[in-house]
Amino acid sequence: MRKILYLLPLLLLMLGCDAKRDEAQRVVTVYVSEDQVFSEPILRDFEKETGIRVNAIYDTEESKSTGVMNRLIAEKENPQADVYWANEPIRAEVLKQKGISAPFHAKNAEGIPAVFKDPDAYWTGFSARARVFIVNERVRERTMGITAYTDSANRGESVMANPLFGTTTAQIAALATIWDDEKVKSFMDGLKENSVRISTSNGESADFVARGVYDFALVDSDDAVNRMRSGAAVYMVYPDQEAGGIGAFIVPNAVVLIKGAPHEKEAALLMEYLLSKETERKLAYADCAQIPLHPGVEMPPELKPISEIRVMAVEYSEVAKKMIEIQPFLKEWMGL
Repeated sequence: MRKILYLLPLLLLMLGCDAKRDEAQRVVTVYVSEDQVFSEPILRDFEKETGIRVNAIYDTEESKSTGVMNRLIAEKENPQADVYWANEPIRAEVLKQKGISAPFHAKNAEGIPAVFKDPDAYWTGFSARARVFIVNERVRERTMGITAYTDSANRGESVMANPLFGTTTAQIAALATIWDDEKVKSFMDGLKENSVRISTSNGESADFVARGVYDFALVDSDDAVNRMRSGAAVYMVYPDQEAGGIGAFIVPNAVVLIKGAPHEKEAALLMEYLLSKETERKLAYADCAQIPLHPGVEMPPELKPISEIRVMAVEYSEVAKKMIEIQPFLKEWMGL
């Protein structure tokens, strides 16, 4: 008994050291293409709530949405990442097609509409942007569709971001999945005929409208909400919402489990956290103003619940394919 009492403090010390060592080894590596200013606070909250250290690798502005994806492709045979937080599902589809991701059936995916989830669970969407019109207040409020760009009444009064990049490319690719090739070509030619200005980005388009240089622009919903919150004389219109309209193109974030993830248990916990209602609430009230995909999540008044938006009926796997197919046409259209 005396020997046991003598050894007990030593045993407790050893057990405590093992526990601390196990806790220190709990880590998850996530590659992130969502803007760091919005994603980092979410990841820091996860660290605080779980004790799991997050090793986050962010895309730079110069390589937006492609840098970390290309890194995942290069690391296919020796994966370093556990999770990919994509700012849209198109590249999540690319990873699926290249055999880099793995299926993950998240409990917190329940309630998210099926259109925003891969049917085989290789990615799950959450917290979305909508493609919307930002309209200067000098223009009387009205319903608008994508063809407002080609309406002769709006000649020279609109602006659109460069179609070779970002969500504008995705928007045109989405149209190409519901329209035939001739209609897409006619629409793009109509932009030129109607003297639509091409800007460098959605943000620049929104600023042009906010300053009254142009009447309207198709941008991401966060671009419109941010100008509204800053007091600019603008309002936001969800396009093609009339009965029979094609609806607004929705761009959700997507979370992906990497095949062969070194820390699969921790990856599962992080993915469930990102797909939670609380994460969606935080991203709705952040400056990124993202639309929750779970029903019943509290959100700011500038946003509409996803259930009240007529959503463009697309398959994101088809949009991903079309983005590749239309690149030669878009480069030619831009004169490159």
